[in-house]
This record gives sequence, C-alpha cells and structure tokens, in this order.
Amino acid sequence: MTSPNPAAKRSFAQRISGERIVLALAAPVLAVVLSVAICSVLLATSGKNPFDAWNVMITYATKSDGQVLILNRATTYYLAAAAAAFGFRMNLFNIGVEGQYKVAALFAAFVGAQVDLPAFIQIPLLLVTAMLVGGLYASIAGLLKVYRGVSEVISTIMLNAISVSIVGLLLVPGVFAPKASSTSNSIQTDPVSDSSHFFSIPTAGGDLWGFLFIAVLVGVLFQFTLTRTRFGFDLRATGRSESAATASGVNVKKMVVISMVVSGAIAGLIGLPELLQNSYSYGQSFQPGLGFLGISIALLGRNSPIGMAFAALLFAFLDSTGSQLPLKGGFPFEIVAVMQGTIVICVVVAYELVRRYGLKRQQQKVGAQLAAQAAATEKKEVSA
Repeated sequence: MTSPNPAAKRSFAQRISGERIVLALAAPVLAVVLSVAICSVLLATSGKNPFDAWNVMITYATKSDGQVLILNRATTYYLAAAAAAFGFRMNLFNIGVEGQYKVAALFAAFVGAQVDLPAFIQIPLLLVTAMLVGGLYASIAGLLKVYRGVSEVISTIMLNAISVSIVGLLLVPGVFAPKASSTSNSIQTDPVSDSSHFFSIPTAGGDLWGFLFIAVLVGVLFQFTLTRTRFGFDLRATGRSESAATASGVNVKKMVVISMVVSGAIAGLIGLPELLQNSYSYGQSFQPGLGFLGISIALLGRNSPIGMAFAALLFAFLDSTGSQLPLKGGFPFEIVAVMQGTIVICVVVAYELVRRYGLKRQQQKVGAQLAAQAAATEKKEVSA
C-alpha cells in the first residue's frame, strides 16, 4: 500500500486546524448573541426600547473616558480570571479566589502604610507581600485536599467565609486601621505611602492604569508556563488523568499543592490595581465579588490567556457602559447583571453544542479522507 500524498495530508491538517479556530470562536460569539437576544426581550417586556439601551452603551464605549475605564476594569478582571483559570487547568476548582485577594490586599495595604522605601523597592515589596499572603492562604485548601482528602470546593468556600472574619478581626482601630476618628465612622487602613503608588499613563480620557502591563505579563507567563515548561506539562497531564500522571512519574500531591499556591499568588494581585492606583487604602467596602466574577470570565475565555483577555474586556464593557443606563434613559442597571449571568449560562450551552458539532464534523472529514485514500489505493492496484 502506498503512503498518502504529503501535500494532501498537509492540506487536510490545515483544514482541520482552520475549522478548530472557527469553532473555538463560534462558541463565545454564539453565547454573547444569545445573551443579547434574551436581554433585549427582557427590556422590551419591561417597556424599554432595547436598541436605545445598546446605543447608550456603545456610544459611551466609543468615548475616550469610557475606553480608559473599560481597560482599567479589564485589568482587574483579567487577573481574577487568571487566578481561577490556573487551578481549572489542573481540574482544581479554586472557589476561594474571593477570600484570597481580600486578605492579600489587606496585608499589602498595611505594609504599604507602614513602610516607605524608594518606589523601585516599595512596589515589588507590596507585589511580593500580596502574592505570598494569597499563596499561603490558598495552600490551606491544597494541603487539606492532599492529606485529608477534603474537596477544594468545600474548603475554599469555607475559607472565603473565614476571610471575612479575618478582615473583620484585623481591620479595627488600633490594629490594621488607625484609631477611630470623631469626624468619620469609616474604618480603613492608613493610606499607602506615595512611593507605593503605581504609575499611570495620562490620556485624553483619564489615567490609564500601569497595572495593565502586569496583567499582560501574567498572561504571557501563564501561557509560557503551561505550554513551554515541564511543570506546565505535568500540570496539564495531572488535570486530565491523575492515574496516568502518577504512572509517568508525576508527584500528584506536590502538583496539587503547588497549583493551589500559584493560583492563590495570582489572586493576591487582584486587589492591587485598586489599592495602588485608585483608593490607596483598604476599607470595609473594598471591591467585593471579583473572585466570583473571575470564575465567570475564565469560563467564558476557556481558561486561555487570549480568550480571557477578550472575556475580561467584554465584562468590563458591560459594567462600565451599564453604569450609564440609569443616567441616560432611566434603564435599570440590573440588566447588566442579567446579561452577565445569561452569558455564563449561554456559554455552557454554546460550548457543548459547538463541541458536539465539531466532533461530528471531524469524524466526517476523517472518514472522508480515509475513504479517498482507500479508493486511490484500490485504483492504483487495479491499474497495476
């Protein structure tokens, strides 16, 4: 039997690769379209014109101040998604990102207020502090899973609740917060030193946070670690099959703990854009809900650095432009939360539909290719 034509093989592989790219893009696009359709129906049912709402959102997004706000929010959202996605790639469900970034930001705010070093030392110190605290807090769930068999879902949910108590215990006058003032009832840490302020880029629409570059660096390191290192290979192998990874010599227990620590370390960075570029102190109402939002963004982005970047921009667009809806037209702001929720639900359905369609198409094309090769071989044998 003669071997198939190499050019034909390359053409076939290119077609398969092209279809995979199209299918990978089709799922999130389909999810967004379905979500827009559902929200449009809800707006129309409530007596509002959905086209007016989309016009308000798109108009604001085209303005320079809207674009800066979207990019700044997307920076924080991307870090939250990366923290969740790192665990997901190993089949670990780190639901505790919420608690990890809150505790980490609190300690970073306290250190930043107590220490005043040159900026080139101060800022790395705060980054390392936040990552260490986040990683150590996440390691509790990893150790419980490895040595006691406790599901990381249960332990991280419990650690989220404990983090609230930790913040409440430490963020009191005389501990991490200054002594109570007679002129204010708010409880927050002292402002971080001026050397702790992260740089911003002045634009026509406001200051663009320099932490955007940290988020890009996290994405690059995320991709490089998973695809170009032995650790990344072991991590992905363990996530797909622990028994197969163990048989190939991977220390699964070690990988579980390290993965939770790295996920928590990334989570430690989530609160720093707000802390070092906007509020400069940690208070009782410090940016809630980012951990759970990160899980949604990671899901929409398929745990891929590039996919999560687009998902973070989408969610930042919805949040930033959605704030204009009550101001211009009297639209309910809750429609943004509805849209985000429907996107998450729709993306699960869309990915499953696209996966099934892609599998069917791949089987059809492989079958057609094999049939063509068999026919060509039979023709050559007959002619011979």
